[in-house]
Amino acid sequence: MSYRQLTDRERYMISALRKQGVHAAAIARNLGRHRSTICREVQRNSARWDGGYRPSKAVERSNGRRSRSRKKSQFGPAEWRCVLELLDQDWSPEQISGHLRAKRTLSISHETIYRHVRHDRRHGGVLFKHLRYWKKKWRKLYRSRDSRGRLPGKRMIGERPAAIEKRAQLGHWEIDTVMGKYGTKPCIVTAVERKAGFLLIGKLRARTTAEANRSLLELIQRHASQFKTITADNGTEFHGYEAVERNSNVKFYFAQPYHSWERGSNENTNGLIRQYLPKGMSMEDLTQHRCDEIADKLNHRPRKRHGFRTPTEVFYEN
Repeated sequence: MSYRQLTDRERYMISALRKQGVHAAAIARNLGRHRSTICREVQRNSARWDGGYRPSKAVERSNGRRSRSRKKSQFGPAEWRCVLELLDQDWSPEQISGHLRAKRTLSISHETIYRHVRHDRRHGGVLFKHLRYWKKKWRKLYRSRDSRGRLPGKRMIGERPAAIEKRAQLGHWEIDTVMGKYGTKPCIVTAVERKAGFLLIGKLRARTTAEANRSLLELIQRHASQFKTITADNGTEFHGYEAVERNSNVKFYFAQPYHSWERGSNENTNGLIRQYLPKGMSMEDLTQHRCDEIADKLNHRPRKRHGFRTPTEVFYEN
């Protein structure tokens, strides 16, 4: 197995989990990394004066070491046209690199593409606008207990069959809501299939139980045979889950409060959606047709964990 550099997002996850008291072995399992990788990362990039691990500094130090140890790669206009055509489709540099390598078209690292984008921006270019993350701000989580609506009798994620964790079969989904502009009611519900990463998006007129149930049942009907379980967060909009269970053949489970990594597929995909529906954007004029377009675009992006096949290919492969 070839070595993969830690990504900026993984470094932020390491920092967040360490602040919650999660030990290195558990962090490694969450990120799909070896424990020694996490230990080395923390040891190499922690501050000398207080021993604290700060992801922004870790990224800066890592990039500095990499740039000093590697010669700058040179690619001609034809190679960059090939890269930029995919960047224009909002593919990430890692997806572009992996896809071109898998197709034996071009061998270029994602870091080289990032450097090109940074250089372009410094000279007034706009390539950076195609990137999902650009100087993303992270906030601290101060509360440790669930202050949202409580629901007695719900099935917790610990009761979910262990086989679901392995992503070995289709039919197990994670759901969440994504909000629009503050003070407005319209929002969306997102459903992500755990094995394939296949996405469905439903438009909600408001973040209510009735709207969530209506939209979820419509989404389930599209692929009824591929819905076995749903794992949700603890938002009150999902407190009507029993009605969904009665009207479908789906069983609900709920993640622990403030354990977003227990629904990692959903959290990651919501970040991808924000590229099209950024925070602060009103969803008043958003249509279900546009939701389907966004989902279709993301379902046709290659994913590293699928050997750069798309979620659509994996979802329909059987």
